[in-house]
Amino acid sequence: MSVNEKKDVKVNYVTHGKLSWYHIEKPTINEVNYLLQKFNFHPLDLDDVLSRVQRPKIDEYEDRVFMVLHYPVFDRENHMTRPTEVDMFVGENYVVTVNKSTTLKPLAKLFEDCCTDEKSRQIYLGKSSGFLLYHILDRLVNYCFPILGKVSENIDDVEEIIFSETVPKTVRQISLIRRDLISFRRIIRPQIAVIEILEKEEYPFFKEDQEVYFGDVADHYRKIWDELEDCKEVVDGLAETSNWLTSHRIQEIMSVLTIVMALLAPATLIASVFGMNVPLPGGVESGNMVPLGIISSVMLLIAIGMYAYLRHHQWL
Repeated sequence: MSVNEKKDVKVNYVTHGKLSWYHIEKPTINEVNYLLQKFNFHPLDLDDVLSRVQRPKIDEYEDRVFMVLHYPVFDRENHMTRPTEVDMFVGENYVVTVNKSTTLKPLAKLFEDCCTDEKSRQIYLGKSSGFLLYHILDRLVNYCFPILGKVSENIDDVEEIIFSETVPKTVRQISLIRRDLISFRRIIRPQIAVIEILEKEEYPFFKEDQEVYFGDVADHYRKIWDELEDCKEVVDGLAETSNWLTSHRIQEIMSVLTIVMALLAPATLIASVFGMNVPLPGGVESGNMVPLGIISSVMLLIAIGMYAYLRHHQWL
């Protein structure tokens, strides 16, 4: 085992028997040059290691495979799920993992266990590079389930409050969940094809039964995708329900406003008539409060009559 073979190259590795695992986080040109000199990887693959964003893929060579995979990481600052990229080179006697941005805890933990614990080295590095790759992929895909569980909990919370909270708050929560689901689906969907290639193809340097081991990983990906599809259907249903409730509440408000306007219309009409600058019976020139009382009574009677009419037709 060694850490930082050179001062300007941050490459950690652990060796057990003939198998070595090299792990790099946030690579720079120095680490890429190190990989080029030590393993003579294809320059285009090394360019992919340095490039900012690559789609999940698998490149096959006679003596190795190169994979680009994405995994979800929750961005606490922006409250959303973002992808982080992991590049992997796998040959007969080595596995190279490159974590390009945010540290993936399960990957870092597995590597640390192999560095510090002899029993872990025997378990994970004691067979072949394919067996180690399986455990790396298994750890990373299992890491997706707690994040998916958090999304499901958020959906359940929205489902409970959708009928009680204010509309703007509910709409915002649904929008945030939708954003997470879109990001999550974008991460998982293209990787299923990559893992299925590992499941079906035969690589002599993997040694183990690929269909069994990588089939298990592929099943996990398919399960995550199925749950994401279920979550999408639920969120779409909640959004539709929220829109219907919003429309219903607007109709209720408009009904109340219409009723108020209908009740005030007669009084407004009478007040407008007696507010004309023309001498009328009961006008201000008489100086008597009786006409005012009569006018107010007429307004009230008309309002009561309209209210009874609306109730009779079940409009209230």
